[in-house]
Amino acid sequence: MAKTLAINAGSSTLKWKLFSMPEEKVIASGLVDRLNLPGSIFKVKLADGKKITDTQDNITNELAAAMVLTRLKSYGIVKHLSEITGVGHRIVAGGEVFKDSAVITPIVLKQIKELKDYAPLHNPVQAYYVEVFQKLLPEAKQVAVFDTSLYADMPAVNYMYSIPYEYYEKFGARKYGAHGTSHRYVAHRTAELLGKPLEDLKLITLHLGSGSSVTAFDHGHAIDTSMGFTPLAGAMMGTRSGDIDASLVAFLAEKLHKTMPEMIDVLNNKSGLLGISELSPDQRDLEQTQDERPKSKLALQMFVDRVVRYVGSYIAELGGLDAIVFTAGSGENGVEMRQAVADKLSYFGIAIDPAKNDFRGEEHIVSPDGSHIKTLVVPTNEELMIVRDVERLTK
Repeated sequence: MAKTLAINAGSSTLKWKLFSMPEEKVIASGLVDRLNLPGSIFKVKLADGKKITDTQDNITNELAAAMVLTRLKSYGIVKHLSEITGVGHRIVAGGEVFKDSAVITPIVLKQIKELKDYAPLHNPVQAYYVEVFQKLLPEAKQVAVFDTSLYADMPAVNYMYSIPYEYYEKFGARKYGAHGTSHRYVAHRTAELLGKPLEDLKLITLHLGSGSSVTAFDHGHAIDTSMGFTPLAGAMMGTRSGDIDASLVAFLAEKLHKTMPEMIDVLNNKSGLLGISELSPDQRDLEQTQDERPKSKLALQMFVDRVVRYVGSYIAELGGLDAIVFTAGSGENGVEMRQAVADKLSYFGIAIDPAKNDFRGEEHIVSPDGSHIKTLVVPTNEELMIVRDVERLTK
């Protein structure tokens, strides 16, 4: 029985799922959190529902990968690592080089590394994990699944920036988007839940979490998305600013005596919910403190406001809407946030039934019965999309 490992790596986390293929059955899954920090956490969930959690200081990226494989053996999930015949890696940026997922060759790996400028927080660490798993599982076929490939066929009117055209021709300066693997799964699953072909629907999917993005689907095609040249653009996020006047960045760089890379670091890691609240990038922390901390409340209000702006503009761009879908960490679990977004969009006929909305992390239609525009919560499953692409490209 062939097994395929899906790797979803971030700068401080490593999420993974092991599937039995082609049945698409999850055998085990896990998360390594707080990498390279005191109190690193290693979590495993087995097929029978049993959960195992270990803590260890300063788990490195390479050690995390090795621990995944050693635990799979020690827990009896696999007898031999040779049972794992495929590994799929989520890669954020494929630029215009990769318009589909790709089997990883030395040339492909080199290109992933060269695309680091398009996703500086993600591509380097994801390329590193490719090399680690190639070393640990030398016989397994490795596949790169690109977030940006969903947007490869976006209309030029939406992916071009209004700057000299030669910058696009010479440097690839355009909107690439991100979170495409998540948006792709959620759109297809929404069509299944509504019992209609995706090609017959106009959808807006909201991937809301530490990183947040909004994507518009018109009859099966992603026609616009909020993230831009890098994942820094778009809606407000946990630590990322989202959209900002470029002149303000230059102004602040001069006033703060910072270089442009230092300013980009501020916008990526010290802004967003964290920057406004001056407390936390986590919506849960802000919800708990919003009554006594005006900055916590302001941060939450700004987050909702920025999401609503994108949804409203995409409804106009689509010329109508069949469904709006919440996914990812706060999208799946943010009961108050979902209600706040829907309330601000009530003019369009978007509504949430509070009784249906009062849950976290479950797949559900939360709009009132009979609503013309459906509102859904669909937990994302990037790993399933990853292993499906491994299966498609290696069989």
